[in-house]
Amino acid sequence: MNLFRHAIVPFALALGILGLGGALHADERGDHDIARQALQQGQVLPLRQVLDKVEREYQGQVLKIEFERDDGRYVYDIRLLQRDGRMAKLKVDAVDGRVLKIKRKGD
Repeated sequence: MNLFRHAIVPFALALGILGLGGALHADERGDHDIARQALQQGQVLPLRQVLDKVEREYQGQVLKIEFERDDGRYVYDIRLLQRDGRMAKLKVDAVDGRVLKIKRKGD
């Protein structure tokens, strides 16, 4: 599974649609360009760097990732299946990798 994750992340970045489970929709193509441009200009951290931190600190498997602009800031919305079986949704600042918000099913 680790090899699959390492292969899919660059692919997702290349597509610019940072959702591993979804299809590329026409309205998401603008997000692709924004994500790529922000990364190239050094305005956001690379997804791999953010995922390494999230997986280390929250102990789980990333299921879905979205890149968006929320209240003027770039964020990664990450859905994580934690080792205890609970689902967690994290909103991570794409600029510095800080977890801004976390919701867990059952909390």
